[in-house]
Amino acid sequence: MDHTTMAHPAHHAAPAAGRKTANLRLATSATLHCLIGCGLGEIAGMAAGGALGWGMLETMLLGIAAGAIGGFALGLVPLVRAGFGFGRAMRQVLIAEGLSIAVMEAAEVYAQTRMPAVMAGMLHHWEYWAGMAVALAAGFVAAWPVNYWLVRRGVRHEH
Repeated sequence: MDHTTMAHPAHHAAPAAGRKTANLRLATSATLHCLIGCGLGEIAGMAAGGALGWGMLETMLLGIAAGAIGGFALGLVPLVRAGFGFGRAMRQVLIAEGLSIAVMEAAEVYAQTRMPAVMAGMLHHWEYWAGMAVALAAGFVAAWPVNYWLVRRGVRHEH
């Protein structure tokens, strides 16, 4: 083999490797973004339901709704700042964030329902926060492949 034959594959591998790295980063960033919105919303919903003296089912539903709203809201902000109209931004968020949020919320709720401290909603106990950390980690692990798939399909992209 001569030098040009050996150099040629490396020349074409660099752009593909760079694209894959960019896709991995974007999927991770999108998942973290979703996690922050969903996590903050869920905690706020759980706190509000507990403060209102609601039952566990009502509190959990409020947490899920607040988590979804938080996830969608955090998705809207960068698009609106980038100049998207509200309607266009909302459509993009529903498409790009909807599946990720649904998968993340499902994994988080599943994990939460398996941990008595989280289900009791005792925000002043360390067990609650440890349980929420486990639930959020479960949500991240479940939603990351969805976001990676969306990135590869071109549904998710840098704003």
